[in-house]
Amino acid sequence: MSDFSNALSLSASGMKAQAARLRHVSENIANADTPGYHRKTAAFEEVVAEGQRTGAVALGPVTLDPRALERVYDPGHPLADDAGYYDGSNVDLVLEIADAREAQRSYDANLRMFDQTRQMSSSLLDLLRR
Repeated sequence: MSDFSNALSLSASGMKAQAARLRHVSENIANADTPGYHRKTAAFEEVVAEGQRTGAVALGPVTLDPRALERVYDPGHPLADDAGYYDGSNVDLVLEIADAREAQRSYDANLRMFDQTRQMSSSLLDLLRR
């Protein structure tokens, strides 16, 4: 049964990491029009316990995208300089939507793995009861 527990734990860690990734993507989309906003990114890290690889993943530290902010011309904007420009955000909505879809599909794959493992363990218990 420990193999089933490990499989459930691994798929749960994947779902948790993808949910956190979706949270960052949604924050980026919500702040796409916020002046001075830098896009948040985070990479996945393998979880190591007691010096051993577990196979589980977690979302690593959040970093800000170092790309330059978009210069927006709007002389009437309160943040505009003497030339009429202000710093917008560096969020690319097409990239964010692609990241969201990838995270959603990865989450769904982990969920299917979780459900399949749960069904297999339930079937095994039914067989053992007979």
